[in-house]
Amino acid sequence: MTTRSLLSVLAMSLLSVAGVRAAELTAEEQRMADWIDAHAEDAIALLEETVNISSGTMNHDGVREVGRVMQRELDSLGLATEWIDMPAEVNRAGHLFGRKDGEGKRILLIGHLDTVFEADDAFQGFKRDGDKGSGPGVDDMKSGNIVIVYALKALQEIGALESIPVVVAYTGDEEKSGSPLSISRKDLIEAGQWADIALGFESAIHYDGQDWATIARRSSSSWILEVEGKQAHSSGIFGENVGAGAIFEAARILDAFYDEVRGEERLTFNAGTIQGGTDVEYDPQQNRGRTFGKTNVVPRKVVVHGGIRTISIDQLERTRDKMRAIVANSHPHTSASISFRDSYPPMAPTEGNARLQVSLSEINEALGRGPMPSLDPSRRGAADISFVAPYTDGLAGLGALGRGGHTPNESIDLTSLPLAIKRAAILMYRLGAEQQAE
Repeated sequence: MTTRSLLSVLAMSLLSVAGVRAAELTAEEQRMADWIDAHAEDAIALLEETVNISSGTMNHDGVREVGRVMQRELDSLGLATEWIDMPAEVNRAGHLFGRKDGEGKRILLIGHLDTVFEADDAFQGFKRDGDKGSGPGVDDMKSGNIVIVYALKALQEIGALESIPVVVAYTGDEEKSGSPLSISRKDLIEAGQWADIALGFESAIHYDGQDWATIARRSSSSWILEVEGKQAHSSGIFGENVGAGAIFEAARILDAFYDEVRGEERLTFNAGTIQGGTDVEYDPQQNRGRTFGKTNVVPRKVVVHGGIRTISIDQLERTRDKMRAIVANSHPHTSASISFRDSYPPMAPTEGNARLQVSLSEINEALGRGPMPSLDPSRRGAADISFVAPYTDGLAGLGALGRGGHTPNESIDLTSLPLAIKRAAILMYRLGAEQQAE
């Protein structure tokens, strides 16, 4: 049985125990829930305000403007806020952090200010149609940012916030992280090393009539394959003095990836773009290229750009080693190299994450929603919480219910916004109560 399967069994057994003892809300928790319902329109208004600010990752002014709005909200809660600028060479707007001391479990709350929609994108502005809200970043993840603020407001309403040590981290480049990561994620990683628990507020998942808890997310990294062949007249291809050329060699390598690397649980890899011919230009930052070749010329060069997703660092390294071995086994008159770029590490499933899942599931039942089993990590992309996963227990997917992220159809179910706020506020409240009991 795999580690993942063992953790699933553990989580399900814990959930069955929780189901037996799933309590109703306490009087203080009900006070928070009532306050959240009474201020649901206020939360939607704040969501509208931030969605109406265009903040694609490379729109630095827009990202900073969203940061100013969220800083205003954190300041009103008594957090000590700081805008952290990035060095010029990182070419990103920066991050907003808010901090508050306390004596309970140290909780890191993670959101991000940027979207995938840049200032020149046609998809701009918040629109409301009944219980549906749409607009750039409304799902990914400006609604999650609002969940953080209003969960803290609800805790403040009952006097519980004062005792909870909190760091709120709103990164400004989650959708296209700045490089090097040692700089762009330094402050987030340090916050993860400080924290006892990390909570990520990208959108929640609901399907098959059930809410799902996110205790694991896969990594996201990239690879570039470069292949060289011998340019010659095509009449000589496959001959002793010419060989197969760059394109056939690239095809051999990709076919071997498919046959020999594919198949391990939770591993996927993708060849996203390929450029091949006599002359090749490719810009990996823009994901754009230009090629020239002729049917009667054996091609000289190929560039393939792809990605890898894994559930653990070990799985990532095994995959890279297999790919390197295939690339090194070149056909005559060809040569190839493969390089890798780290981006988002994995958030591996752990026993600590599974225990947090049980707490969240119990809260969901108390709210009348039913239990929350663990989500298959293949159903989610990477996120900033993965950078802190090696240092602290965590849960992701604590935002509202949305769909169409990264598309012009991005939307949110506005009725799910108070639900997400309640889950987050009650979870933090109960985590604080656990600390006092200890």
